[in-house]
Amino acid sequence: MKQIIIIGGGAAGFFCASNLDEKKYKITILEQNSDVLQKVKISGGGRCNVTHACFDPKELVQFYPRGNKELLSVFTKFQPGDTMEWFDQRNVPLKIEGDNRTFPESNSSQTIINTFQKEIQHKDVEVKTKCSVKEIKKQDEKYLVVTSLGDFSADYVVYTTGSSPKSLKIAENLGHTIVPLVPSLFTFNIKDDLLKELPGTSFENAEVSIPSLKTEESGPLLITHWGLSGPAVLKISAWEAISLAQLKYQVEIEVNFIVKTMDEAEELFQNAKLSHPKKTIGQSKMFDITNRFWHKVLEISKVDLNKQIANVSGKETQTILENLCKKKLKVTGKSTFKDEFVTAGGIDLKEINFKNMSSKVLPNFYIAGEVLNIDAVTGGFNFQACWSEAWLIAQDLNSL
Repeated sequence: MKQIIIIGGGAAGFFCASNLDEKKYKITILEQNSDVLQKVKISGGGRCNVTHACFDPKELVQFYPRGNKELLSVFTKFQPGDTMEWFDQRNVPLKIEGDNRTFPESNSSQTIINTFQKEIQHKDVEVKTKCSVKEIKKQDEKYLVVTSLGDFSADYVVYTTGSSPKSLKIAENLGHTIVPLVPSLFTFNIKDDLLKELPGTSFENAEVSIPSLKTEESGPLLITHWGLSGPAVLKISAWEAISLAQLKYQVEIEVNFIVKTMDEAEELFQNAKLSHPKKTIGQSKMFDITNRFWHKVLEISKVDLNKQIANVSGKETQTILENLCKKKLKVTGKSTFKDEFVTAGGIDLKEINFKNMSSKVLPNFYIAGEVLNIDAVTGGFNFQACWSEAWLIAQDLNSL
């Protein structure tokens, strides 16, 4: 019986093992940590954001800053609908939330972990934890995997290690090209009077742009203790991960907190002035923002809260509206987004055959997951890439 060694006990490794034909192969998973599926456990705040309800591959690839062209063919073979069906067949119903993120109905990542554990027990897959791979040697038709727990011989290697520098070094030593790693999905560190004392304030929709990079994203926005977070910031950090790393995370952004042009905002302001001229400006919040934020905008615009709205000058109005629609903020660094650390960079995609995720450099060697130079915005997309890639590998091996 031929031996498959899967290196890495994360999402891609376990999904591949769960779909392999155990009558054909002896399957062993090697994991360097004491626990398997660690990212699955913490994903979605412990609920596990399994996938995203986007069922058109052409639309789905738009969420991947790196890998979008390559993943198109992968998603035509296995996409979120297939993921949902796969879990459904194993009595794990998934539910689609309002923003299309998809979770187990149990709201617990343990449900997903238990499903994988059950699958691999049924297939008699051997799992070795605390097993650190030191080196992989090509020997004739086979591979020798040198680990902290001794040597393993493999007819086929499935490399799903995640993006640790050590695992990329091993791949490089075997002949693969590595695109340098940079963080993706991070929040912006900003010190500005407007954001002071307002952590927790959120905006249902805002626009964040980086004028020097000619890029803009919109979506929910959140003020944090360190600066700004939320989908609008996370999306722009993912798409511009490489440029922002080159700029050492020092850049000026422009934020439109109310997603209105200056003209539209001015019209609303003038209407409020006409409707209630005697009201104080502090009581005249006419935009979809919190009172605290409105008062802060007035404070940094140096407009007295108790001034009647009729007496607010044209110059003061312009300052208020600029702080709402065109606020320039200096980013001075980044913070990791929760524990769901994602990187751009990894094994060069030109060296992968996306029909079956096999290496073009090494025979009988398959690669999937975050070790590849593929990453996505937040919302279940990174897992979906893992499931789809791992499924292709299992199908290919099963057909040999």
